[in-house]
Amino acid sequence: MIVKRNANKLSKLNRLLLWINYIFIISLLFSVASKYISPDSFWILAFFGLAFPVFLLVNVGFIIYWFSQFRVHGLFSMIAILISAKTCLGFVQIDFSTKSISNKDIKVMSYNSMLFDLYNWSKNKQSRNLILTSLAEENPDILCLQEFYTSEQKGDFNNIDTVTNLLTAKNNHIEYTTTLRKEDHWGIATFTKYPILKKGKIEFNTRSNNICIYTDVLIKKDTVRIYNMHLQSISFSKADYKFIAEVKDDSTDTKDEVEKSKSILRRLKRAFVKRGKQADVINVHITNCKYKIIVCGDFNDTPASYVYHTIRGNLKDAYTESGSGFEQTYAGKFPRFRIDYILHSKDFKSKQYHHLAETLTDHYPIITYLE
Repeated sequence: MIVKRNANKLSKLNRLLLWINYIFIISLLFSVASKYISPDSFWILAFFGLAFPVFLLVNVGFIIYWFSQFRVHGLFSMIAILISAKTCLGFVQIDFSTKSISNKDIKVMSYNSMLFDLYNWSKNKQSRNLILTSLAEENPDILCLQEFYTSEQKGDFNNIDTVTNLLTAKNNHIEYTTTLRKEDHWGIATFTKYPILKKGKIEFNTRSNNICIYTDVLIKKDTVRIYNMHLQSISFSKADYKFIAEVKDDSTDTKDEVEKSKSILRRLKRAFVKRGKQADVINVHITNCKYKIIVCGDFNDTPASYVYHTIRGNLKDAYTESGSGFEQTYAGKFPRFRIDYILHSKDFKSKQYHHLAETLTDHYPIITYLE
């Protein structure tokens, strides 16, 4: 009854804003629920998960708005944000600790290398050399590369030999998803300085270039399994990216807006469903693993997604353990969120997670040290 009397005292504008506030509260709760429901069962929720940061910020805005008027209505959004707090931590962190690095720590790096700019997307002829120089400067103990390319005949693009010569991590596990002319290979690669005991792969029975590999290595007396994965991408066409750019510039042709929007939504839906199925397969494999685990990869999905929640399971997230600030690992046009991850068993302790400030691909390299 108290809430009802307060509502009656609201102006017409505030009553309208209150209903809009309710819509965004429900949307925020739906976005949290999307982590627990497979897109294959109810794909609409995945769109709410993708928009989680937007719903979160709008609700923060409503809290400020209502409290600035000394109204209790801001409590509704505040409760919704408290419910979503765990999901929030996947997007933003404040880390006041100063964990020093030891030479006994394991330096792990994950990077979608975008084929080392094979097709010169960056419009920079030096991009491959700069990418390789960056890898050499970081010199990780474990390096997981997604979108890996190598050629057996083109000397300049024999990336297996090049990367091996640059790093202390001389041992490698490479699997190909596409091979042309028996010499040009596209796939995924893990390089490590630790002895490799076993290699394996998880295939997704799809025509796309998505795959997950696992590499068992010996670290001191422990067997550690490294998962390296590249999950289903949205696969926007050039027309889709052009449309997104036009929307940002407010220069779209209204006649084509509906059809182009439908094309984008269809691609998003297809990717959500495929990634959900891939995550289920990987989750079963990780659950049955008896070793300590390190997971690296381009999930192509945010921390508010079913994919992230399913693959993470009981693992720790290096960013939430030792990262700081608002994290984004995708450097492309859409969406600029965190979609690359380093996860690990509770046996490890993460230190100084960060991403490199510069990149010549559409992803930032991410790095952590594991104790």
